[in-house]
Formats: sequence, structure tokens, C-alpha cells
Amino acid sequence: MSQEKQGIKYKTLEEIELIRLSGDLLGRTQGLVSKTIKSGITTKSLDKLAYEYISDNGAHPSFKGYNGFPYSLCISVNDVVVHGMPSDYEIKDGDIVSVDCGVLLNGFHADSAYTYPVGNVKKETMQLLIDTKASLFLGIEAAQAGNRTGDIGSAVQQFVEAKGYSVVRELVGHGLGRSLHESPEVPNYGKKGKGTMLSEGLVIAIEPMVNLGKKQIFQDRDGWTIRTADRKPSAHFEHTIAIVEGKPQILTTFQYIDEVFQF
Repeated sequence: MSQEKQGIKYKTLEEIELIRLSGDLLGRTQGLVSKTIKSGITTKSLDKLAYEYISDNGAHPSFKGYNGFPYSLCISVNDVVVHGMPSDYEIKDGDIVSVDCGVLLNGFHADSAYTYPVGNVKKETMQLLIDTKASLFLGIEAAQAGNRTGDIGSAVQQFVEAKGYSVVRELVGHGLGRSLHESPEVPNYGKKGKGTMLSEGLVIAIEPMVNLGKKQIFQDRDGWTIRTADRKPSAHFEHTIAIVEGKPQILTTFQYIDEVFQF
């Protein structure tokens, strides 16, 4: 059984392996999305595809019904940071499309996001995607036992701000397991040596949300969609990881995406 200390639920190796299974199905779902996403496709059709694939594999989309959210995917286009709602919007050449997905299988959640470039994306926007993805792996690298959440946030923040980008403050990564959102919070900014200690069995989602322009955001009237205040593009990449034998292990995967998108 998992142990709980100070509100944080630490996972056993068996539970971590169950989350890895959820993560593999999630990765395969993203792989299917990556093969389908193109100019002219509606975001709602991508959502339907993901819902059917996850359901056909005996799992439940974590987001569907979560706090009343009606869809399986959060699909965030261009200046939408996160929590974009699938719709009849037709994806256009030059768009960037963040697809955030959660899978609940065998009682455990996995959570992962990837921002896809569609067609001829502007050079500076493409670089934002490349750098935000790189910042995710720097954050993961900092997730060593004995470090703290501030070490993760600092690794992300220092890298992206040095390149002239900004980090969203109001939205953060999080613990997960039997619940989609658990303690601790994992900000994408911070100071080394500050925050929650990273210990064996901790499972967290690390998810840099990086803006090409300023860090300020606002929420649309739908109560979900979060946009950049200056309407410049934002990128979002996310993996679920576990601390095992003191080191970070990635439980979700971009393997199936990498077969289609290489950057």
C-alpha cells in the first residue's frame, strides 16, 4: 500500500508500474492524435478519436467529467495556454496545438501533454516549442531524491527566461495517482532548495507552460480556456514521472509521437 506523509501519497513500485501502464496507453493515444492532426481537422474530431481509443482499451479519459469538464482532451491552439475546449474549430496551417490528455486505467491516472506544430509554423514559434520541450527534460533531470520542487521549477525557469520567454505562474504541475490532482504542487519557476522534498515513491506531473511574450494570462467566459494576455503563442509539454531508487523515471511516453513528429 502507498504511504501518505504530510498529505503526499507515496507510491509502491507496484503502483508505479500501474501508472506506467496508464502512461503507455496515454502515449499511444497521443501517437494516434499525432498521425491525425493536420490542417482542416476539427479539434472536436480529435477529442472523439481519443475518447473512442481510450474507451476501447478498457480505460477512462481522466479529464472527462472532471469538475464538469465535458471532453476527453484539453486542446489549446496558439495563444491558448491550457484547458482549451474541443470545438468545431478547424486547425489551420501554421497553428500550434497543445493536446493534454489523462488516462485512468486500473485505478491510476497518468497525465501528459504535447504541443504539435501544424504545417508551416513561424520560425520563432517553432523555436518556442523546441525550447519548451527541452525545458521539460531539464525539469525532469532536476527531479532527484533529496532535491525539492524548487529545483525543478528553477531548472525550467532559468532555461526559458534566458531565451527571452516567460513562465506562467498561476498554473503548475502536480502529484497524481488514484486522483488526477494530488499534492504537491510543482511550479515551473522557483528557487533551488525551496519547496517540497522529492522522495522515493513520489509521482508527479511536470508540465512547463511557456509563453513567447509576457507571463500574464486570462480566462475565457467558458470558465476553462486560459489565454495569454498579449495573445502571443504559448507552448505546453508534460510528462508523469516517479522517483525510483533516487532517480526520475518517466512513466508517460513521447515514443509514439516521435514516430511522426521529430523536433
